[in-house]
Amino acid sequence: MDVPGSGRGFKRSSALQRRLHELVPGGAHTYARGSDQYPEDMAPILVRGDGSRVWDADGNCFIEYGMGLRSVTLGHGYRPVLDAVQRALADGVNFSRPTQLEVAAAEDFLSLVPGADMVKFAKNGSDATTAAIRLARAATGRDMVAVCDQPFFSADDWFIGAVEMNAGVPEGTRGQTVRFQFNDLDSLRLRFAECGGQIACVVMEAATALAEPEPGFLEGVRALCDAHGALLVFDEMITGFRWSASGAQSVYGVRPDLSCWGKAMGNGFPISALAGRRDLMELGGLRTDSPRVFLLSTTHGPETVSLAAFRAVVRAYTESDPIGVMERRGTELAEGVNAAARELGVADYVAAIGRPSCLVFTTRDEDGRPSQPYRTLFLQEMLRRGVLGQSFVISAAHTVADVEHTVQAVREALVIYRRALEDGGVDRFLVGRPVAPALRSLASPRQL
Repeated sequence: MDVPGSGRGFKRSSALQRRLHELVPGGAHTYARGSDQYPEDMAPILVRGDGSRVWDADGNCFIEYGMGLRSVTLGHGYRPVLDAVQRALADGVNFSRPTQLEVAAAEDFLSLVPGADMVKFAKNGSDATTAAIRLARAATGRDMVAVCDQPFFSADDWFIGAVEMNAGVPEGTRGQTVRFQFNDLDSLRLRFAECGGQIACVVMEAATALAEPEPGFLEGVRALCDAHGALLVFDEMITGFRWSASGAQSVYGVRPDLSCWGKAMGNGFPISALAGRRDLMELGGLRTDSPRVFLLSTTHGPETVSLAAFRAVVRAYTESDPIGVMERRGTELAEGVNAAARELGVADYVAAIGRPSCLVFTTRDEDGRPSQPYRTLFLQEMLRRGVLGQSFVISAAHTVADVEHTVQAVREALVIYRRALEDGGVDRFLVGRPVAPALRSLASPRQL
């Protein structure tokens, strides 16, 4: 196994990134994967992965965190998933009628999620969340949506209209989405009071990496939805298969009306799901007298490869304990990073925080404020030491040795970080411009 490091430079990756900018708007197919999220001329273009490690076009090896935007929990190239996929490939991928595999995959899913009666598969998270919104609007006869102040729920207009990067979304659509605060029942209560019975549903993550629900909060949200005739929709994209194979709803014991799944369902293969109460889901079926909802109708939703991958993931979670491994390794990583920060006197500026299976890191400036320049400096120094990641989100494939290497890389990076703090800024240490928020209204400050 190669020793992680970027000693070969980024010449080939940088050339490929420049070519991508000529061919693909933004130079990536996901804004979070964009080169503006990495130090300039240090944005690796990857060619392969194995377990927790990836290799770029220049031959550099990295321990990867984030793992496909949290979609890979079992590791790259996880053999049981690949074996299942190869068997499915040999029998054909897409047909004009449902397959037996769809029955088995639906049974597997519903056996994991006792709060759901029916499920429909799709390809990405936005498919599922937008279908949930349409279903809630049809079921309630209302138009407005209350979303929690959490980072991301969909690429579609109903949500993007509520973020800064909302060019092209009609003003009327923007006004149909309102925000409330996590762990603040009064903020949701106010939204219901203001909107006069027009809220069709409440959309939220039951928990995030940095925020656990306070006692009674989720129960309070459930009660407010019931009192005002709105549906409760849980986004389980991240929490599903990372908090529990059965999702956050099983961890916290609050049942939503609808739930939306994706990411780790297929260990990187494209699959998502909308699940929920039978009476609601049937509005998109053939056993209803009500006007039918165009729920989900996708050519590739039922293709066999991703369903086979999903079933193999379910087996892995049934036969072993990936979440337990992620929790243990994440705990070891956080303890090591935070110990290194204390040793170097920068614990007030850099820290690994959050749920052990979903860690992020803080990067603060000399005044203690969150800082993009200091974040970029930290990313730069970690890349130089063979660690790639916008977070410390771990997988079950990360080993003790991976964690030890990462902690040592952090310790060395923090020496540079401390010098920058002592210097009053990153100018002498950072190469190129700082990173910028992925969802921003203008291309600057990283305009090409």
